[in-house]
Amino acid sequence: MLLEGSCHCGSVRFQVDSSTPYPYQACYCSICRKTAGGGGFAINLGADANTLKVEGRENVSVYNAKLYDRGEGDEAPASEAERNFCRFCGSFLWLFSPSYPRLIHPFASAVDTPLPKPPEHVRIMLSYAAPWCEIPESPTNEVHYTGYPEESLEAWHRRHGIGG
Repeated sequence: MLLEGSCHCGSVRFQVDSSTPYPYQACYCSICRKTAGGGGFAINLGADANTLKVEGRENVSVYNAKLYDRGEGDEAPASEAERNFCRFCGSFLWLFSPSYPRLIHPFASAVDTPLPKPPEHVRIMLSYAAPWCEIPESPTNEVHYTGYPEESLEAWHRRHGIGG
């Protein structure tokens, strides 16, 4: 599926091919919550990094975040994952990690293409969720994880018989 996206001010536009376009996974880690999560979480999609085309690339800045352990004051070193955002309006656009060079993860909030509705929702990194976040209890179409799940974006899509 071709995904087209943009920042809020229109200074950056992008398109990328995705075989995993369902916005099913909400991440509650402190990075996603603080940098891109108005509801206390962010949703990243999966896409083929080799297909990324960007208009306005000169307006893209990169942030390498640190994961803070809530309440402990402990801090990890900066992540190698690059959170790409518009240097003018601050909209987060996509995440890229050199450890997985064939993948790019557009933020669902930056995608302008209508996305398919997922058959199941997965909430991850719940041990980092803000106290004010309401997490549904025992819903029938949700799976909850305190950390990262072992199932990848691609495996989730395959299990549901959707995507490429």
